[in-house]
This record gives sequence, C-alpha cells and structure tokens, in this order.
Amino acid sequence: MFSISELSINGQIRDREVRVIDENGEQLGIMSSKEAQALADEKGLDLVKIAPTAKPPVCKIVDYGKFRYEQSRKEKEAKKKQKIVELKEIRLSPNIDTNDLNTKVNAARKFLSRGDRVKVTLRFRGREMAHMNTSKHILDDFAEALAEVATVEKPAKVEGRSMHIVLSKK
Repeated sequence: MFSISELSINGQIRDREVRVIDENGEQLGIMSSKEAQALADEKGLDLVKIAPTAKPPVCKIVDYGKFRYEQSRKEKEAKKKQKIVELKEIRLSPNIDTNDLNTKVNAARKFLSRGDRVKVTLRFRGREMAHMNTSKHILDDFAEALAEVATVEKPAKVEGRSMHIVLSKK
C-alpha cells in the first residue's frame, strides 16, 4: 500500500508514457503524460500516479481531494483491525510451591486467552545458581499444565541468572 503523501499529481508526473485509468475504473490505455493531463483537465479532475513502480506507471483520473479522503479512511480502518500481540512475563523461583505455581499457570492462561504471548522466567539467586539444571522441570511442568491452550514457541534457554521459555496460543 502507498502513503498519500508519496503520490505525484498533475504537473509532478514527469514520465514520458503512462497507463491511464479514468474515474469509472475503465482503462484508457498507454499515452503520453501530457495527453493524460489534458484529458484530466478536460474532465475537471486531477491526474494521480497510483502505481509509480509499474512499467509504465499507472495514473488515474480522479478528484484528488476525494481520493485522499478515501485513502485516509481505508488506512484508519486497517489500523483499527490490527491486533498488537504483547509479550507478558511471569517470574518464578526454583523453590516455588505447587499452589503458587498453579496461580501463575492461571495468570498465564488468562494472558494466552487474550492472544498475548507469555515468557515464563525462572530466576536464580545465590546458591540456587548451582542447581540450575535440576530446576528445568519447573518450566517443563508449567508448559505441560498449559499444553491444551499453548505451544512452546521457544524452548528453555539459560541467560545469565535466569532460564526462560516462551509460550504462544495454539
């Protein structure tokens, strides 16, 4: 899609030949830009280059103000329909109890149902660093508890003092 500010109109079109489309969407064929401009002037409309990269470039005879308004409306509609996926983080510690883990699992389930991705981080402090490899099962249990609603996007990975996995909605 093109931005409205990037369009060239009327005298700004410097191409030797252009493919012309009239206001009703009918193709008028390939002609010189001067002829196309004269045709647009004759109808009291503007010549707008809508496909500058095509060979030859495509120009349309339209009312530029109305065209700009419709394009901005389309852009707003497209923006409204976009869903921004966020990455939510849930932090755990190696000595987490079962009930606390279940609470965190429910929070993750809520995030996933909203369409967000969840990063589950297992943080190690002090002497816990010596037992990093034995604590991996906590992240595996977490992913297993959410197996019916989520898939593991990125498997367990150690980074500094923490280990994390990323879950996304199935």
